[in-house]
Parts: sequence; C-alpha cells; structure tokens
Amino acid sequence: MKTINAQACMMVGMSERLTNQPPFALAFETSSPLGSVALGRGSDVLDARTFTAPLRHAIEFLPTIEALCRTFNVRRIGAVYVSIGPGSFTGLRIGVTAARTLALAAERSGDSPVRLVPVPTLNVIAQNALDVAQPPTHVAVMIDAKRRRVYAALFVRKGGTYIPRTETSECDPAEFLSQCPPDTAVLGNGARVHSAVVEESEHTTLPERLDAPRAGTTYRLGTRLAGEGVHVAARDLVPLYIRPPEAEERWLKRFGERAT
Repeated sequence: MKTINAQACMMVGMSERLTNQPPFALAFETSSPLGSVALGRGSDVLDARTFTAPLRHAIEFLPTIEALCRTFNVRRIGAVYVSIGPGSFTGLRIGVTAARTLALAAERSGDSPVRLVPVPTLNVIAQNALDVAQPPTHVAVMIDAKRRRVYAALFVRKGGTYIPRTETSECDPAEFLSQCPPDTAVLGNGARVHSAVVEESEHTTLPERLDAPRAGTTYRLGTRLAGEGVHVAARDLVPLYIRPPEAEERWLKRFGERAT
C-alpha cells in the first residue's frame, strides 16, 4: 500500500485557527469489501467517495483521502472517525493504521492534536434501515463470520437513529434471531449468507442495497460520539475483531502451548 502522506493531507503548520471555522474531519470505512472515505466540517459531510470496486482498499484508500483534501483545500484535520469493525481484518488494519499515522504525525510536528473516534461498524450499518419507507422499530445487523457464525447486534429506533440494545458478539444466527423481538428486521451480508435461517425465523429481511456500511454515516455517528467525549489515543486505537484473525488462531494452535 502506498505510504500515507500526512503533510499532503493536513498541510501541518497551516490551520484554520485564525478563523471561526471548525477543523475538517475524515471518516474511514474500510471494514467491508467496498470501502469509502468521507470528508466533513463540524457536523456536515462535505463529500463521500466510494471505491470503484470491491477489495480496492490498498490501491484507492490513500489516493481518495488526498483527492478529498486537495478538492477542499484542507490545511488541517481535526478528527478522524474510524469504522473499527467487526469486518475484514485487512481492511480494518488499513483504516486504523492510516488514522493512527495522521494523529501521530500531528503529535510529532507539534500541530493541534487529531482526535480519533472509534465507531462500531454494526452501528453504522444499522442506520441504513432509516432509508426504507417505514423504518422498523428493531433492526438485527448480522455480518457473516464464517464457520456458520455471524457477528451480530440488535438495535432499536429512537429519536431518528438506531441505538444498540445488545453488545456486538459472535454467535449462532438462529440462536441470535430467536432472541430478537417479533418486529425485528434483519440487515447485513449475514442475512444473505444465512438466508434460510432468517426465513425460518420469520423476521423481515431488508433490501441487500442497505447491507454495506457507509463512510458518510460513520462521519455522522463519529461527530455524535465526539460530542459525548468519546475518543482514544492513537496507540489505543485498535480494530474490533471479536475473534483473532485466522492466521493468529493457527499460530496459537500450533505454538501456543509451547510458547507458554
């Protein structure tokens, strides 16, 4: 992957401190096959760009950031809102690494700090249910976790947004859906992979076009969390994997006992 050019994006040393304008902020969505980046200011999303094809994170992610910064003459980034997972292990590492790099570059140069806000990916996906004509009261978001399992969480609609009723967990899809209220609608790629289970549960399935998380939504949720004081230090920003990557599991299975 191309090395991030923090100076090109932030133009450290030249900022909006002399104006009343809030600093620019970025939102990264790299947890899903089709990644995206959003740029905004304050609570407003100025532009959001989706990669041209799935699995293009390593090729398009950093050029997309730099293009957005050039388009809007960005001189400083004040915050980065990161969709932290669960999702693609590789994609999550790309987004988190870029966010940490921007924050550390600002810290080392003595510029104003870049606030890092982790945004759970299932929370981002849940908001897509607001796009249907009659948004359901409850939404169950399921991402396929392979091995006949899903990453899942239940959300309830309140005040024009969906808030989590459960923590995100790895679970059996049938067992998870059996614990959801009858009026629950199901969303996420796990609903397609485990369609027979969803059909048997008699819950409604929302359209597939609503399955993917969006950087624009990550931005809006990130600003809300930032307003509540949620942020982490660069060294503490880590992906939400739920379970270890397969390579790590294989290593532990082979060498774990020997290492201890």
